[in-house]
Amino acid sequence: MTLLVTGATGFVMSVLARTWLDRDPLARVVVLDRAGLDAMAERYFAPVRDRLTVVTADIRDRNAWEAALDSHDIRYVVHGATVTPISRGSAAEANRQPEAEDPARIVDVNLMGTVHMLEWLRTRPLIQRLVFVSSGSVYRHHGPDWTGEPLPEGGYVAPLTLYGISKFAAEMVVNRYADLFGLSAASVRLASVYGPMDRATGSRNFRHVPNRIAHMALAGEAIRPNSLEPVGDYVTSTDVADAIVALLLADRLRYRHYNIGSGETSTIGDIVGWARERAPHLQVEVSPAESANIVQDVSLKDGMWGAYDISRIALDTGWRPRCARQSFHDYMDWIIENEHESEEK
Repeated sequence: MTLLVTGATGFVMSVLARTWLDRDPLARVVVLDRAGLDAMAERYFAPVRDRLTVVTADIRDRNAWEAALDSHDIRYVVHGATVTPISRGSAAEANRQPEAEDPARIVDVNLMGTVHMLEWLRTRPLIQRLVFVSSGSVYRHHGPDWTGEPLPEGGYVAPLTLYGISKFAAEMVVNRYADLFGLSAASVRLASVYGPMDRATGSRNFRHVPNRIAHMALAGEAIRPNSLEPVGDYVTSTDVADAIVALLLADRLRYRHYNIGSGETSTIGDIVGWARERAPHLQVEVSPAESANIVQDVSLKDGMWGAYDISRIALDTGWRPRCARQSFHDYMDWIIENEHESEEK
């Protein structure tokens, strides 16, 4: 079975592509991305490179990639190509508005890039399913109405950023194309993702708290958060990949939108505690925001920042995320085995 993944030289989509190839020795993946494989991606895909085809082209230029895709027997598609202009994590980054640097490109890639892919898909009857990769950024900052309930897919949508707005608009376009042309399609709204292959790329230069704490702890760097209380629903890229594969292969999808997250929140204090189990000498000092190296808003505890309801995907596929603590430790191990090893070479 051949899977097309757009944006698969980057972070989450590269893990998805590798997961698809690892689960079936006869499976193949076609990658469509404007960037080729960097050094880390080349190492990551080395064991399965003979079954991976990379088409280097801009998603917005259909003439540049249509013929190349048509030469493969593609049956499944995950559209993950996106621009992620997020800046958070330190005092300097918190004051930056990366959306203002090239706002038209965000909308063009995230929305019109999706339209170009749908235009190609609608005339390919052999395609069995499309999964569009959206984001929790489509949700509003607060909700649900009842304290303690996880955020469901059925409401509380009110994106404030161009990223969230373009993602939600693309979701609606996917839904309409599915109705018009009989496509089996669904959108996944990702919580805060970290894990293997999380690195700076041309379309994404942001690291969530678990990534930063893991790297700081392993480097022996002191962690200076502005508070230990801020929360997030953090899920690893490996769990997200397993979830998307489960949706691709499910016999039936009851919904158009699925949350993918851990289903619970972890605080900075929780993550620091897990890091200390592997790095006992880790130094942590709560600091004022202006001198902190991890800055999170203490007031953001619900809505898109809180726990995501994952009952839909559990119902339709049986997928469940792994234990948050164990997932974090597994990621620290992955950093040691892959990132540190490559630095030594």
